[in-house]
Amino acid sequence: MASGGVGKEVLRNKQVMLRDYVSNGFPKESDMYVTTNTVKLNVPEGSNGVLVKNLYLSCDPYMRGRMKPPTQPSYMGSFTPGSPISGLGVAKVLDSGHPNFKRGDLIWGLTGWEEYSLITVTESLFKIHNTNVPLSYYTGILGMPGMTAYAGFYEVCSPKKGEYVFISAASGAVGQLVGQFAKLLGCYVVGSAGSKEKVDLLKNKFGFDEAFNYKEEPDLSAALKRYFPEGIDIYFENVGGKMLDAVLVNMRINCRIAVCGMISQYSLEQSEGVHNLMNLILKQARMEGFMVPNYYHKYPEFLNLVLPYIKEAKIVYVEDIAEGLESGPAALVGLFTGRNVGKQVVVVARE
Repeated sequence: MASGGVGKEVLRNKQVMLRDYVSNGFPKESDMYVTTNTVKLNVPEGSNGVLVKNLYLSCDPYMRGRMKPPTQPSYMGSFTPGSPISGLGVAKVLDSGHPNFKRGDLIWGLTGWEEYSLITVTESLFKIHNTNVPLSYYTGILGMPGMTAYAGFYEVCSPKKGEYVFISAASGAVGQLVGQFAKLLGCYVVGSAGSKEKVDLLKNKFGFDEAFNYKEEPDLSAALKRYFPEGIDIYFENVGGKMLDAVLVNMRINCRIAVCGMISQYSLEQSEGVHNLMNLILKQARMEGFMVPNYYHKYPEFLNLVLPYIKEAKIVYVEDIAEGLESGPAALVGLFTGRNVGKQVVVVARE
């Protein structure tokens, strides 16, 4: 039963729509458009959905795959041309037909790229209980990217103090956290990024031992040899392609590779080949892909670890804030050229 109290008010609802499928190449702003429709501010009778006002939206690399036709492989189902795109976000419940959510609750989970959304698939929603941190953190450090860093590093990589850790795309939403988790555990940590500004961030803000700009390295394998003369114990993979190939020849015995993402491959018509896989055998290494929803049951455990780290300033988090829903398309496509510095967030409304 809907919670009532909102009435059947109809409001204008600004939305970001997908124009058409994007099979290959980098997505462009023109692949999306902003339009305005209307929305009724109540949950339909008999629905167990929730009607929310969206506050913050998350720009994430996996969304590139959702722009492809359904015939091409992706993490999740494709967006529908002519309909609003969707992604993770933070929202406030305005009306509810679900017993677990009531008007005024703050939630994070899968929502539409629009001002107001009727969410009927509520299994992916998490209620926000800790509001003494920026709400936008639930698109990043306290949301899916944070859980991704936690699951990939602790669960997949089984790290030990003193190990040698390398992270690609290290200043991004996930990488910046993996590096800080590794440092807190007492590991030696090196990250790669695509600009001097990001390299400085890794070393001076996130506390990495070393960092390098991969665009300035003609030989990635030689660069890794320079920073890891004894080899790599853990590689947190966000990039794929040539970087992965370089890591494979710089592994130590029993190296673990957590395959989180491969952003260098998402917009290619033909994926790059990987040539050094024989090293997985020679180094008795383990390379494992993972999907973060399989670890969401550990979310309370994750919060117990991370919230004190934030409170005690043992972990810092950098966000790149884009103001207004209409700035969403530019913010999203900017991920694929490395335009963002830190976690890319779109502010729709501040409550």
